[in-house]
Amino acid sequence: VSIVTSIQERLIEDFTPRLREYIRVEPVLRYIDFIDNEQKELIMQKARTEGNLRAADLLISAVVKEPHPPGWFTVFVAALNQAGCKHAADYMQLNLPSPEVEAENDSRVRLVQLLSPSLVDMKTDQVCAHCVSEGLLTADDDENIRAEIATNGLRSGASELLRRIVRGQPSWYSTFLKILRETEHKHLYELTGGSSDCEEQGDSLLLHTPMTPNTIRQCFFFFLALKSPGWVGKDCAKYVYESLSEPLLCIADGSDLVAEAKSPEKADIVLRDYQMDVARPALEGKNIIICLPTGSGKTRVAVYITKKHLDGRRAEGKPGKVVVLVNKIPLVEQHYSSEFLPFLKHTYKVERVSGDSQLKISFAEIVAKNDIIICTAQILENYLERSNTGEDEGINLSDLTLIVIDECHHTQKGEVYNHIMMRYLKQKYKNIKLKKEQKKTVPLPQILGLTASPGVGKATKMKQAEEHILHICANLDASKIMTKSLGEFKKEPRKTIVNVEDRKEDPFGDVIKKIMLAIHAHAGLSPTCDLGSQNYEQWVGQNERKAAKDEDQKVRVCTVHLLLYNEGLNLSNTIRMSDALSFLKKEQEEEIKKKATPDGEHKIQITDTERFLFNLFKGIVLNSLTFSHKHCFLNKAELERLAKIPEFENDSLSKLRTTILHEFSSRDKARGIIFTRTRRSAIALSQWIQENPKFEDIEVKPAYVIGGGDQSNVKPMTAAEQKDVLKKFHSGDVNLLVATTVAEEGLDIPACNFVIRYGLSTNEIAMIQAQGRGRAEDSSYTVVDVKNSGVAEKECVNEYRENMMNKAIAKIKVLNQAEYDKRITDLQLQAIVEKKVRTERQKQKVIKKANPSDVKFSCRHCSKHVCTGDDIQIIESMHRVNVTSQFCELFIQRENPTFQERLLDYETNSFIACKQCGQTWGSMMVYRGIDCPCLDVKNFVVRIGEEKISKCNKWSELPVRFSTFDYTEHASQMAQSSDEEEME
Repeated sequence: VSIVTSIQERLIEDFTPRLREYIRVEPVLRYIDFIDNEQKELIMQKARTEGNLRAADLLISAVVKEPHPPGWFTVFVAALNQAGCKHAADYMQLNLPSPEVEAENDSRVRLVQLLSPSLVDMKTDQVCAHCVSEGLLTADDDENIRAEIATNGLRSGASELLRRIVRGQPSWYSTFLKILRETEHKHLYELTGGSSDCEEQGDSLLLHTPMTPNTIRQCFFFFLALKSPGWVGKDCAKYVYESLSEPLLCIADGSDLVAEAKSPEKADIVLRDYQMDVARPALEGKNIIICLPTGSGKTRVAVYITKKHLDGRRAEGKPGKVVVLVNKIPLVEQHYSSEFLPFLKHTYKVERVSGDSQLKISFAEIVAKNDIIICTAQILENYLERSNTGEDEGINLSDLTLIVIDECHHTQKGEVYNHIMMRYLKQKYKNIKLKKEQKKTVPLPQILGLTASPGVGKATKMKQAEEHILHICANLDASKIMTKSLGEFKKEPRKTIVNVEDRKEDPFGDVIKKIMLAIHAHAGLSPTCDLGSQNYEQWVGQNERKAAKDEDQKVRVCTVHLLLYNEGLNLSNTIRMSDALSFLKKEQEEEIKKKATPDGEHKIQITDTERFLFNLFKGIVLNSLTFSHKHCFLNKAELERLAKIPEFENDSLSKLRTTILHEFSSRDKARGIIFTRTRRSAIALSQWIQENPKFEDIEVKPAYVIGGGDQSNVKPMTAAEQKDVLKKFHSGDVNLLVATTVAEEGLDIPACNFVIRYGLSTNEIAMIQAQGRGRAEDSSYTVVDVKNSGVAEKECVNEYRENMMNKAIAKIKVLNQAEYDKRITDLQLQAIVEKKVRTERQKQKVIKKANPSDVKFSCRHCSKHVCTGDDIQIIESMHRVNVTSQFCELFIQRENPTFQERLLDYETNSFIACKQCGQTWGSMMVYRGIDCPCLDVKNFVVRIGEEKISKCNKWSELPVRFSTFDYTEHASQMAQSSDEEEME
């Protein structure tokens, strides 16, 4: 048995170069049962990120890995046959082609690769169907090719078809020629060697002539001469010769066709003409902004520029270091696995780092060890600051040679991109001074900005729009802003704005308004704006802050409930009444839970106002100021009854239903995105679609995508969860995404037939980004209005602003370079001066910082004194904790399932809340084994001396310097306390 196994292993080893070319990894894996699921997933991940060849290597390694289960080789060969990899199976069964046939087949594979830019113009649907019927492709191949067509278009589908047919048995070539002739691809048939005057016999020069490399060169050279008589010479011959010696890469319909041959690292990136035009100044080493629409391949251009930049540095014997900056964590993995790694991994070291990364070495070491680093901008800024403050393992801008800034329109005041670029500009002008003094200057990296739209900021006039865009150019030190008409490649979606009608009756909303009026009367509040409007929300917020400052608990707790009811009113205008009711019920339950302690022993105080508010929702309260006994009603029960009556639903939901049904019933394969304002509405809309049988009948498969931050009460989505949903959207398992604005900008979402903005009112940048998601042919863009959203009006304004932006860019582009440079220089010097003034003011604030002992914190809800600034310490320059024994007596702990996550040296898994009133104060953080109550300043009223601060959302807003947490001292105290307890 061991001898047989050894022979089988040797057979696989000897024919590995052939196996890796002819194996189709995904279908083969399905038929192999002796590889465990975890290993299969690793192989599939390799196929998705690095291609079939690399995955085939991993698959072959898994097959030959010892110990071998009984019959492993037989299973492997059977899997090859069942998966349609019969040529690979022939090698395993020693049904070998002759050396001549093998060499001829290799040459034909290379010819198809060489001619692929022309072959991708085939009628892919027809050719694919014929290839399946002739046995060149399997059903699995057919499914994958059609999925590629649906996602990226016919040319991309043709690329996928060509990749798959060349893995067949040697007879594939003559069959493929026959199919081209039968499907009336006369030009392509002749281009690949078919004779123009042959009929049924399929006679051709190349069908009956051995396909040696020399024959292919002669053939291809001949066709080039026919097509372009002036382009024939030694350079052409050399190009053809080298092309046949190495693999080829072509770009088709925005996607890449990588020839999976023996040396993929030598493949190059081919750009479209418009992409090359916008890249040209960057290839000359200039700082530029590339402004192209979403889906036009900006990132691919950046990959090309990165490669040429590093190639050039290497050729000159100089080191190159490229950092690609993004503003969202999911974009790190996307750019890494979809763009930079596939094209550059064999030539350069590529790595990615984000806030989700578990760093085993420092970021500075990662930069030192790699050529290309893709990371979130904040990480780079943190390490630049480390260097600035003299800390170890910092990074300098001079360490880098190229910085690529994705979504660079965010390079404005207050944004992290701008903090990085201000460092750059300050050094730039220091260099000018050093140069005048004939001193050594500090090298600075080249800057490449990418955006689909710089926007116009707050501009209302053309001059202001021009100034806004010039500011961004100045902040990025861009010598030019590069735009290009996409011509035939540009896909403009059909645009529709759907207006909605007010409800004739809104009894559900009326009940909520009556509850709100009762609260107004109880608190003595008189609103000056319509309930449910944004102005009302701002008015309530102002009253909450005033009440907290005045320690008016009655008004403060009423404003908290008013905000909840106002949200419920908005939800009833956006989603189902039942969803709005579920929200109100859940929030009421959460408020009541705050009054319960985990152990049940301690009683939290419930005030008369709180009791009034809890009972008001149930409807068992008599408020003499508002209702007589005769008019008292059961609010909760009434809301539950009304939520079940479909006639009272909002018209926006009805219009959305009609739009979705139209899109899915009028297309063969519909795929779309609905953008909505809040996480809660995204989840509720997805649920509504799932529960509606009409949608199920037309095979609508929805899922939602929301953000990963903790800024709302709705549990955020992790990066892995987002990635999983988007993966299903790519594959077609999901065909309708319901998303918040997280999906508008940057995330790699495949071509859609339609985009719907549902009650989402944002700026012109977001509108352009959303429109760009509809990349498929004949795509549509629909705006559905929602009551109080102002979406229809805002969309018209955004269209005007987009037009203004385009005109402003055009005016900037026609400026002569001297005038442009002068305006940029003026804006840069202005920014540096403003930064200096702000820094000086900040220093003065630091000097005037309050003594921590003068700072007092009281509970925002019950006004109980909690601690002073002396009790608070800082962990990792970020977390304010109070570990005093006195403070620990003041709070209770509540479990919070959404906090169950480990972050480096600390973890958070529960709330801490006021023992007296139940108000949440922060979270319990476990830092290196020590429980550290971590405070959130927004839950307190802060007094500095005689001044009360009612609105403080961030610790950085307080002019106080707290002491650093001393872990050693605190751990030592805990150890001593433990020893004393043991002695007792």
